[in-house]
Amino acid sequence: MANESRLEELVERVRKAEEDVFAEIERLVDEHKERFHYQVESGKIRFEEAVALLQKRYRRTVWQYLRGAKPSYILSAPIIYGMVIPIALLDLGMTIYQQVCFRVYGIPLVKRSEYIVIDRHLLAYLNAIEKLNCVYCGYGNGVMAYGREVTARTEQFWCPIKHAKRARGAHARTAKFLEYGDADAWENELARKRRD
Repeated sequence: MANESRLEELVERVRKAEEDVFAEIERLVDEHKERFHYQVESGKIRFEEAVALLQKRYRRTVWQYLRGAKPSYILSAPIIYGMVIPIALLDLGMTIYQQVCFRVYGIPLVKRSEYIVIDRHLLAYLNAIEKLNCVYCGYGNGVMAYGREVTARTEQFWCPIKHAKRARGAHARTAKFLEYGDADAWENELARKRRD
């Protein structure tokens, strides 16, 4: 039991540290808004006109971009962009899954918009290809993070048991799961873990 309370203490410290990190990121974002002269108004990003014009001076043309690219990068592009199909299917599947199942089980829905952020294509110093790349990466990484949270909440509801072997990159909810092999906890604490 002492080990469990120590673990819970460490998890709480990590959670608090994560909150501090996000607060610091927000502070830095506000600082950068001033430094780079932009505002976020009603979800839209607006640069001061002079700054937007200055940014455009840094933009390379698509031709300059392609001329400087390695041939192997150009040849591998269809493979990269082809991944948008399974990513979009994952997005659709996760959305349908949680809209149906989470409502049945009483699990709070994951807010998709908190995970999928697409805004870098608005930067005037990026050319069309760079903007497309930024949209792709924002969407792909956002869908993966969104899917991870949906499956983490599912795991917490159905099988909140730690693995016997440490899993690399385990989500934060895992720390509060039941111990591997603890049948008594499974019998007596499962309902509480589901509500947590």
